[in-house]
Amino acid sequence: MEINDCQSLEEVRHHIDDLDDRIVELIAARNAYVKQAANFKHSIDEIKANERMEAVMDRVRSRAMEFGVSPNLLTKLYSIMIDAMVEAEISEFRNAKSL
Repeated sequence: MEINDCQSLEEVRHHIDDLDDRIVELIAARNAYVKQAANFKHSIDEIKANERMEAVMDRVRSRAMEFGVSPNLLTKLYSIMIDAMVEAEISEFRNAKSL
């Protein structure tokens, strides 16, 4: 990942805004895949998949360290994101089963 040397606060903010737009787009894509995953699962316990969540968190912590970002920060962010996405997946699962 290349980080530009900025010459002004406005330029820094422009790059931050661009990254925020990309982050939101990536989270939306992740959420869409999570909802699709509901089609392949047979129970709510399978959706909650504690082992999978632990593996994701371990990978995120490792990647955070590689990039020099606080693993605790990313763990907190991912915890919030995963909790919300699990709820969305459960909702998708229940809707599919009621059809």
